[in-house]
Amino acid sequence: MRKTGMLVMAMMLAGCNAEVEIQTKKAVNAEDAKTFVAKVEADYADKSVFVAQAYWIQANFMTVDTSALVAKVGADSTALAVKYANEAKQFNDLQLDAVLRRKMEMIKLGITLPAPSNAAENKELATISADLESMYATGKGPEGRNLGELSKVMATSRDADELLNAWQAWRTISPVMKDKYARMVEIANKGAHELGYSDVGYMWRAGYDMPADDFRAETDRLWEQVKPLYDALHCHVRAKLNEEYGDDVAPAEGAIPAHLTGNMWAQSWGNISSLVEPEGTDLGYDLTSLLEEKGYDALKMVKTGEQFFTSLGLAPLPETFWQRSLITKPRDREVQCHASAWNLDNKDDVRIKMCTEVTEEDFVTIHHELGHNFYQRAYKNQTSLHQTGANDGFHEAIGDAIALSITPEYLQKLGLIDQVPGPEGDIALLMRRAMDKVAFLPFGLLVDQWRWQVFSGELTPETYNQGWWDLRMKYQGIKPPVARAADDFDPGAKYHIPGNTPYMRYFLAHILQFQFHKAACAQAGFEGPLHRCTIYGNKGVGQKLNAMLEMGASKPWPDALEAFTGTRQMDGSAVLDILRL
Repeated sequence: MRKTGMLVMAMMLAGCNAEVEIQTKKAVNAEDAKTFVAKVEADYADKSVFVAQAYWIQANFMTVDTSALVAKVGADSTALAVKYANEAKQFNDLQLDAVLRRKMEMIKLGITLPAPSNAAENKELATISADLESMYATGKGPEGRNLGELSKVMATSRDADELLNAWQAWRTISPVMKDKYARMVEIANKGAHELGYSDVGYMWRAGYDMPADDFRAETDRLWEQVKPLYDALHCHVRAKLNEEYGDDVAPAEGAIPAHLTGNMWAQSWGNISSLVEPEGTDLGYDLTSLLEEKGYDALKMVKTGEQFFTSLGLAPLPETFWQRSLITKPRDREVQCHASAWNLDNKDDVRIKMCTEVTEEDFVTIHHELGHNFYQRAYKNQTSLHQTGANDGFHEAIGDAIALSITPEYLQKLGLIDQVPGPEGDIALLMRRAMDKVAFLPFGLLVDQWRWQVFSGELTPETYNQGWWDLRMKYQGIKPPVARAADDFDPGAKYHIPGNTPYMRYFLAHILQFQFHKAACAQAGFEGPLHRCTIYGNKGVGQKLNAMLEMGASKPWPDALEAFTGTRQMDGSAVLDILRL
């Protein structure tokens, strides 16, 4: 007798008046699928507020207790997402309408780190994730200096020894993460296998309205479009660094040492623009100094960023934004200072969290983060699964596209400068944009290239660090300033690795923001050089922009792209069109 039958008989003999479900597979239909998706969306909408509040508290009060609470919340959330993803598989073979089928795929692919159904491993994964993020947030170098202090050295010092010391100091925080990270990869890959995917990296690539292999090819295509501009910039910067530091520190040929670029990760080089600008060029102003001279504080910087969006006709931020955001670093506690935008209730409770300083970099960052908030409010009337960007690159690109309008003309309208510099300032402006934007492109590409190799098993814990620097050499032409060992874990010194935030969105955003800016300037009727165009105050452009934002993820991203730009293909050529005289 089969075990199921024996169980039924045993219960009957025991006098149990219970119904026993015989394990036969029930046929499902399109109506079942519709009911299932509606249930998932309602459940997510109901639970998401508490989850967001828990993560907000942990990010703003970094303690052992808040990390433990977030680990529990994370485990529960992941278990629920895995449950629904597994249940969604029963509808794989049904013919569903396009919207329903896309939502079903969102349910399966919407998990960043898919835990296995095993409760113990789910809990372990959540605990490791919370621990890694806390280790990064509270990390300090050997002399007790935190990331903010060490980054300031990287941005302002021109002493090679001091730069090397700061670069090495921050990388002392990450080796202890390595074993936890490797275990996290192992568990998450088990979860991906249960969902029918080869590994987590494959899952990430499958979430772009195209087959995973096609997405890899698409990113390669976009990189090849912009690579010639990066190669030219790299050559110029390398020569200028050689002039500054000499052959022993900055060789005239080959790779650029990572500690000389003005940034802790050599991901953007704007802080050393003054070293590399061609002789005789001058932008005509220093934005950081202007902000200080005009009495800007952190709050006024955020108010100014909001003003840009409202000048386009978008509704002002709600009063709760100003009451609940964290805009400056508290003096009495550890917080996660990495700038971020939050949407706690999928309606109007949007916030930012950043340790704002009165600098040009943070002025630009504010416009970027508020781009997320205005996007979040625009799609608040969509259903739960559609309350996100058309793809994750869109979400990052909106604020950055607005930041491309931080031109001298915009600064004049704010009263920060009296006169707009003439064409003599264009080379300096373009160089600074290139140092921030073009320099970032290969870094934006390689972070997830590394993780794809980790998740697939191509890289093992023994080769994590070598694989990281191989990719940095291949794409960036950047090398470590000192020898690195297998025991080092330099990827962990970048927030998005221990924070488990997919990074390809930033590469896509650095393509899309130029495409959006070019389209917006055309809509505004701007006829001059695109790097001088600002859409500040143009409500016609704002209306069309908001129409795209309101779509959220309700349509495949090519539809959203077409709605604003008129084309269905991402195009890196806009980068070249804007960053040339």
